[in-house]
Amino acid sequence: MPGTIAEQTVGQLGGDKSVLVRQRRDHAEMDRLMNRYQTLDDGAERDRILKRTIQLVFSHAFAEESVLWPAVRRSVAEGEELTSLVEEEHQQINDLVSVIERLAPGDPEREELVGRVFALVRQDIRDEEDLLLPRLQDAMDAAQLRRLGAAWEAVRLSAPTHPHPAVPRRPPGNALLGVPLSLYDRTRDALGPGASGARGKKAAVGLAGVLLCAALAAGLLRGRR
Repeated sequence: MPGTIAEQTVGQLGGDKSVLVRQRRDHAEMDRLMNRYQTLDDGAERDRILKRTIQLVFSHAFAEESVLWPAVRRSVAEGEELTSLVEEEHQQINDLVSVIERLAPGDPEREELVGRVFALVRQDIRDEEDLLLPRLQDAMDAAQLRRLGAAWEAVRLSAPTHPHPAVPRRPPGNALLGVPLSLYDRTRDALGPGASGARGKKAAVGLAGVLLCAALAAGLLRGRR
């Protein structure tokens, strides 16, 4: 099995469009943003960096759970165990950030939670780059890694950017719920937290529930044929 993807060249990882290179690139940006946050004093720039970190972490994780981890479970012998590990890390991050977003900047509790989230994100990166992704690399050729990278990127660019702890970690539930929640999140990112409001989120979640019920019904109907 190849070693950690952190120490390999772009060519070894399947080229610039490979999902492994895309993953590593996002991980490096997360690390840069977290380090930048920790060097700043309280203020608007520090808050902006935290928001950008959250947006990147959640869109990245959603693409992993929707596209990448199903491929790992299909291709890697230990795929179920490995993806369950990182899904648990994602859920912990989700739960903590949900609390962080309700607390004011400078709140001591908020800062303690941010530190816990950053530690979890860094552990998640290590688990992915050192354990999970090398096994995927061993199971797929470069062309497959590039195709997976294109699908991963398409989902990441349209994924939710904030925590939604009740959303399932696996398809099809996460994909269906993610569509309206992404619209809500990205509207809020563009126009500010009050842009969509509680009513907007309620409508988004309601639409997500309708989509999920429709998908489940369709699955049941197919199963009876």
